[in-house]
Amino acid sequence: VTLWSVSLIDAIHGAAAGETTVPSGPTGNLVGSGLGDITPEVGVTGTPVIDPATNTLYVVSKSVNSAKTTFYHRLHAIDSTTGSEKSGSPMLIAGTFPGTGDGTTTITFNPLTQHQRCGLALVNGVVYVAWGSHEDNGLYYGWMMGYTYDGASFKQSSVLNVTPNAAPPNVGQGGIWMSGGAPAADSNNNLYAITGNGTFDATNASAPNNDYGDSLLQLTGALTVSQYFTPTNYPSDGINDNDFGSGGAVVLADLPAGSPITHLVLGGGKVDGLYVMNRDNLGLVGDVNAVQILPVLQIFATGAFWNNNFYVAGSGGPLYAFALNTLSAQFITPAGSQSALTYQFPGPTPSVSAAGAQSGIVWALDTSNYCTFQSTACLPAVLHAYDATSMATELWNSSMVGADAAGNAVKFAVPTVANGRVYVGTRGNNTGGNFGSSSVSGELDVYGLKAQ
Repeated sequence: VTLWSVSLIDAIHGAAAGETTVPSGPTGNLVGSGLGDITPEVGVTGTPVIDPATNTLYVVSKSVNSAKTTFYHRLHAIDSTTGSEKSGSPMLIAGTFPGTGDGTTTITFNPLTQHQRCGLALVNGVVYVAWGSHEDNGLYYGWMMGYTYDGASFKQSSVLNVTPNAAPPNVGQGGIWMSGGAPAADSNNNLYAITGNGTFDATNASAPNNDYGDSLLQLTGALTVSQYFTPTNYPSDGINDNDFGSGGAVVLADLPAGSPITHLVLGGGKVDGLYVMNRDNLGLVGDVNAVQILPVLQIFATGAFWNNNFYVAGSGGPLYAFALNTLSAQFITPAGSQSALTYQFPGPTPSVSAAGAQSGIVWALDTSNYCTFQSTACLPAVLHAYDATSMATELWNSSMVGADAAGNAVKFAVPTVANGRVYVGTRGNNTGGNFGSSSVSGELDVYGLKAQ
């Protein structure tokens, strides 16, 4: 039952007359290189975040004016019970940051080239929003901004540009996209984000030395860089388009007293290997500073952790379960179990459902036939369920029975588990064409236990 449905580009939600979502299909594309990587339109891409204490849903919309010349990003505070825009919302997103990348002394946020792909994060009352690019086209940066909302108005509390002085050949870049993952946060309200290819000069003895391309960043609530880790081969990563930031960051719960390291964060990207790092000492530059590097192929996902097992799949590899030895703060290799299925690009971001420490199920979505640019086919997304104690035991998948088939796949979609059901977002029967080219351009498929 649909409880409410609203458009974020009407007058009630802050838009001017004639505004539309941004065309991005195979024809009439207004963003990127015109490849149609996101089809049929760009509107809301980053996963919203909800504050349950105030029933407020925070979401970023992108739109363009009727003349198709001016682009807008807006941060909305929506009443999650009614869909109504709350007082003082939305806020038109803008920002500046000191830097020479644009040829002046100040970088100005460009709503055309910037793409809001990461999920939003709500940490200590602040909503954090991060940006990458559309198809790596044009002059773009890895921006992150923080906003507070008091029920009556928004206030921008912080701004970060991770490559403000980017120089050729990496002009701009450093996008924060993490295949749609949100910035992670620890109990001290530090945030963790991984950046893509871009200029890195943080080891310079003199300025500029605040460019952090291809790095995992620990950020304060005010979005200052407190620590960072950069892999050894960051120069070749940029040359070969091997973004360290194609995967998301995962903060683990504190390990028990007596463990040599109590605070771990994991992350990885297009470079083969899942990096395990000490949150108390990220180590600056060099693989030797990682606690461990697990053998996982290219990562375009965010892993999941349950009962001291880390679940992750790379592009072109199986879904692995790595067990953590909490006494040594080391994951046991090789993986304790792996799926029979090899997941092709992009690979799944798994979700875990369980009754506490019992009855764990790992849910993984195969979206490899995602219909748009670079996909080899256009087919339904396939939801897989595995026994969380062994990835070799598949309990069920949605391709077993024709009636269980989902809509056509959307790249980087994540299965959401709530109220005893699993929710899967799809493109319906859209096959990669422009908006209006199919009867259903979006579909939510809901899975639950069947009646016996």
